[in-house]
Amino acid sequence: MNNAASFLALGDSYTIGEAVPENERWPELLKLLLVEKGITLQPIDIIAKTGWTTGELLQAIEERALSGKYTYASLLIGVNNQYRKYDINSYTEEFERLLNIAIAHCSDTNNVIVLSIPDWGATPFAEGKDRTIIGKEIDVYNAINKAITEKYGIHYVDVTEISRMALMDESLVAEDKLHPSGKMYALWAMNVFQKIFNG
Repeated sequence: MNNAASFLALGDSYTIGEAVPENERWPELLKLLLVEKGITLQPIDIIAKTGWTTGELLQAIEERALSGKYTYASLLIGVNNQYRKYDINSYTEEFERLLNIAIAHCSDTNNVIVLSIPDWGATPFAEGKDRTIIGKEIDVYNAINKAITEKYGIHYVDVTEISRMALMDESLVAEDKLHPSGKMYALWAMNVFQKIFNG
């Protein structure tokens, strides 16, 4: 196991897989795909919590005092900034800081992955809300995180369009009517896997 790869996953509810079993989180499903590729992975180091914004993730990382390098690193954050109507400029600055942390703690920048923010407006939870406005705000956040990601030459995986499929297929949503189901997370994991090896 000493030669096993390591994986740092930074984020919020979408990274810890709120409302699904641990083995249906997208990082765990990615781990299975890596195993099929012959890559043994250590237990995934997840720093994520439901409800976290970029600022709260930064604080948690600081408290953890991360050290060393990981084989893979991922970052998915921002939906709670949008939901709470936080200042978009703060998101821009804090997201870039978080991306630099992911880069600094990954042994190969080609193994750093940023995922776009899903559109929770496509879920049953958003019933009665203005889905169009939610979607447009999510797009603004994603335009920012994508531009920053590409500036650093890091892989960017768009899972937003997959999340919007939930409008037509509720099996892609967990029982809480808000978060992705294991079925959707499997689609995310496959996209991330393909980006790592074919991107």
